[in-house]
Amino acid sequence: MGAGGRRFNPGHPDHNLAILPLPPQGGLPVTRIDRQTRRRSMRLGLTALDEDRACPGYVLYTPLFGAGEPLLIDLRGNLIHRWRMPYPPAFSGYLLPDGNLFYGGRPPADETTAAPFPLWQILRGGAMLIADWQGNVLWEHRDEWHHHDARRTESDGAIYLGLCRVPADIAAQVKGGIPADGDIWADEIVEVDADGNRLWTWRAHEHLDLETDVLTFNDPRENWTHGNAVVPLPDDRVMVSFRSISTVGIIDKATGDFVWKLGPDVLAQQHDPSMLPNGNVLIFDNGAHRRDTPFNYSRVIEVDPASNEIVWEYQDTPSLNFFSNILSGARRLPNGNTLIVEGFFGRMFQVTPEGEVVWEYISPHFAASGFYGEVNAVFRVEHYMPGEIPHL
Repeated sequence: MGAGGRRFNPGHPDHNLAILPLPPQGGLPVTRIDRQTRRRSMRLGLTALDEDRACPGYVLYTPLFGAGEPLLIDLRGNLIHRWRMPYPPAFSGYLLPDGNLFYGGRPPADETTAAPFPLWQILRGGAMLIADWQGNVLWEHRDEWHHHDARRTESDGAIYLGLCRVPADIAAQVKGGIPADGDIWADEIVEVDADGNRLWTWRAHEHLDLETDVLTFNDPRENWTHGNAVVPLPDDRVMVSFRSISTVGIIDKATGDFVWKLGPDVLAQQHDPSMLPNGNVLIFDNGAHRRDTPFNYSRVIEVDPASNEIVWEYQDTPSLNFFSNILSGARRLPNGNTLIVEGFFGRMFQVTPEGEVVWEYISPHFAASGFYGEVNAVFRVEHYMPGEIPHL
């Protein structure tokens, strides 16, 4: 066990029971075995810490299928702060420079609006808000088509992923995927000001290439692009990630055109691209259904957009040890380490530039997802240095 490591503790209020004793029958002890394999067999909480090489600070994460409680922990796994949001997460939150929390939420669905496709119920959001340290809501914007991601903008508004119906003539030409009855939908990027007025809109179907932006063979055609990240960049640009076509791109907001794209020759259903100070792009490459190998494994890559060359890469050894089919992300830290979340399994860890794990924490917060069963999934993690959070 790493320094400060902790095994499963049935008495801990944040831990669910792995083995629950039942009354004896016929004089023999009887136990009920937890059916959640990962909770039963893995250590939870802090499992590894090399204080000399781990980047110090705090980690913010939100249990994906919980009631809406972003959690801030230190490197020893101590809970530093907890927010209680009015809605379940859709799908995460992050701290603004003033210490307030920007959060995506999922309010109750409008029962008068039919879901565009079955999976929408687990993909949808609907609200983005700002809350203070005590959880009081200071600003909120609603859009029933919001999903996955939103970011605060310099206009004190937000930019976020939405959804729009693809016109029938274009939908008929979309390639790949599992045939489905009904409409085909794609992403719409929306920017609003502080009052919720639309400042900019971009619709994927108006700018994608029908010949090359092809759905993965086993994704439903009804959700062509499946965006999962939108990142405002300097020089009036925005970076976006489309999972179902395994593409990350940078868009010139003035023209709507892509000025850079990285596609399925490199990526496989990726998440969470971020622009590094050196101009490179860090991406969690989930690795489902890679083109060049029969094996599914995840990796984190740093790509030089000038050449599309991978200049840094993290994989586990053997590679099959590290795989999250969905969710997940990565952040480059100030000391050169990389913070990674293997999202579906709630595993957060730091690796050095050489790929050595120097910190690891497994979320102990399991909740019923309705679709995946009871899981401890985490969509994304954020890191903050000591002194960076005004309230601490």
